Amino acid sequence: MSTRIYPLYQRGGPQLRVFLPNFWMKLVRPQQEQPPNVVQFSCSIEMTKFDVKNYLEKIYGVKTVDVRTRIALGKTKRDLVNGYVVKEDDIKYAYAILPKDEVFKFPNLFPKEVEESQKQEEKSLEEAKKIYNQYVDRNKDRPNVPGWFSI
Repeated sequence: MSTRIYPLYQRGGPQLRVFLPNFWMKLVRPQQEQPPNVVQFSCSIEMTKFDVKNYLEKIYGVKTVDVRTRIALGKTKRDLVNGYVVKEDDIKYAYAILPKDEVFKFPNLFPKEVEESQKQEEKSLEEAKKIYNQYVDRNKDRPNVPGWFSI
């Protein structure tokens, strides 16, 4: 159901109406281990279990056996400047249970970049170890003298 207002009259007479739902869903990687046929979504607070099931089946063509929802409370913080207590928005999570024979595996979006960044991190770590060992070897003849002090 949409609360957006459409113009009743457009120049030339055509009445173009587009259904724009106020609902949204976002695929979320679960923090705890889930069975392979369970998919976790973050969705708008107003959505019910039936809305989630219809959203997945009608728009994306995903068959769902069951949908379970939970609402995670937002964190409360104290504003440092004015001392107000501020609460973040609550988040609704929906767990869509697929049929037993279907398996959902979270996609690996950037496999090459992760490997390259790990290699670069390993190289920089090795260089840092080498520099530290040179620093220790240079100052081991001078006990009780700080390393920043040199002649």
